[in-house]
Amino acid sequence: QVQLVESGGGLVQAGGSLRLSCTASGSISINAMGWYRQAPGKQRELVATITRIGTTTYTGSVKGRFTISRDNAKNTVYLEMNSLKPEDTAVYYCNNVWSPLMWGQGTQVTVSS
Repeated sequence: QVQLVESGGGLVQAGGSLRLSCTASGSISINAMGWYRQAPGKQRELVATITRIGTTTYTGSVKGRFTISRDNAKNTVYLEMNSLKPEDTAVYYCNNVWSPLMWGQGTQVTVSS
C-alpha cells in the first residue's frame, strides 16, 4: 500500500511561514489529495484539497494564507503556509481525499504568539 510521509513542520512565530511536503511511496497522480490538521482535543479537519489537474479548495480559515500544490512527477503534495496564526497550531497530515490511505505520522506545526 502507498505510504505517506509528511515533513516541514516546526515552531514559528505568528506571522511566519512554513512549507510542508507530503511524499507518497507510490503514484498519486490520479488522485485528489488533501491536507488535514488536528489540533489537541479537536477532530481532524480538512484544510485544503487539490485535484489531479490542479483545482484547489480551501477551508475558510486558511483561504488567502495557505496554498496547496503538487508535483505528480515526484509524487509530492505541498502546503505553503503564510501569515501563520496561533490557531494554526496542529499536526498536519496529507491523504487521498476520496479513498484514504493509511495515515502518515504527520508533521507538527506550532505557532507562537
